[in-house]
Amino acid sequence: MHWLPLTVIGLMIARLAAQLGLEGLNRAEVRRRAGALPPVLTGVMDEATFAKAAEYTLAKSRFGALEMVYEAVVLAAVVFSGLLPVLWAKFNGLALGAAWSGALFLVVTMILLGLPGLPLAWWAQFRLEARFGFNQSTLRLWLTDQVKSTLLGLAIGFPLAWALLALVGWVGPWWWVWGFGLLFGFQLLMLVLYPKLILPLFNKLTPLAEGEARTRLLALSDSTGFRASTIEVMDGSKRSAHSNAFFTGFGRFRRIVLYDTLMTQLSQEELEAVLAHEIGHYRRGHIPQRLVTMALLQFGAFATIAWLTHAPWFNSAFGLPAGATAPTFLLFGLLGGLATFWFSPIGNWVSRKHEYEADAFAREAVGGPAPLSGALRKLSQKNLSNLTPHPLYSAVYYSHPTLVERERALQG
Repeated sequence: MHWLPLTVIGLMIARLAAQLGLEGLNRAEVRRRAGALPPVLTGVMDEATFAKAAEYTLAKSRFGALEMVYEAVVLAAVVFSGLLPVLWAKFNGLALGAAWSGALFLVVTMILLGLPGLPLAWWAQFRLEARFGFNQSTLRLWLTDQVKSTLLGLAIGFPLAWALLALVGWVGPWWWVWGFGLLFGFQLLMLVLYPKLILPLFNKLTPLAEGEARTRLLALSDSTGFRASTIEVMDGSKRSAHSNAFFTGFGRFRRIVLYDTLMTQLSQEELEAVLAHEIGHYRRGHIPQRLVTMALLQFGAFATIAWLTHAPWFNSAFGLPAGATAPTFLLFGLLGGLATFWFSPIGNWVSRKHEYEADAFAREAVGGPAPLSGALRKLSQKNLSNLTPHPLYSAVYYSHPTLVERERALQG
């Protein structure tokens, strides 16, 4: 067997072993602490809610472990079964031109590869989440979401894939530089268009009604130099009881979006603190920092894809033609996670650092730690958050610090 498939198999096994090991460590930590509410969490949850949160964490972890094994098996089957060469031969034989046939191969194959995950997604929504009172969706709504997502994937993914592959013929060896510019520019455009064109296809966005809440939130926005164009409430409750808040766009296109569940769970002061936290990401420069990081990573990814396309050993190791750009894109997308998984703790460490900075900004904006601390406590309780994760698990997976860590920093 070629050395590359053996390497891929080794990376698959190593990643799966690490994932399952981390899940096992976290479940053991949750069980160890589930007997009694730790003193540091007194006032956050009562004993019954703490026990339910532990049960929810264990159920998600068991399901997650099953999902990891399932996805690893599917990935191995797709890569090594000969399916990809068969699909490539089908689409390449359409004789529509390299860019057209390659784009069809990429988009349709990715849609097909998403089908095996649908049963697990259904189970997570209608069994696991429903068991703990979070699911608000209906089967009809869930199926509609799947259809809409698929059609959007075709409508957006095909033209973008075609343009990227067409660049190979248009500009020659340096196509990947232009390809990076095209994709990154498209993503910047989507920051503006997503809340206007795509998000409304799935959720209803309603301007926050006139009243004290809107007046105070806009006043906070202005006083912190954010000046959003609007504050909107999203009907997240039609799918889940979980809550969130975020802002989208940039420049004069900025807008604040609050889940309707959040509006009912928090007091006015706590809502202001959550908004101040989100504004803190903007005021501390986290958004441009993340954009620069994303740009650098994408630039490196395009350079790697261009190199692999011309490497005679890469595509051919999986039964695909060397020099064909579309198969290289697909293989890179399927196998890239085997390497990037090991670097995810670095990205999450940076994310946690940004969360601390946004918390500190919110504390100063609202005149103390109490409002944000109160909001974080309520959200942890309502979402049945795991407040006692294993330190190694949280270091690898958590993009946000734990509640205890955030409150400690707020008081510092």
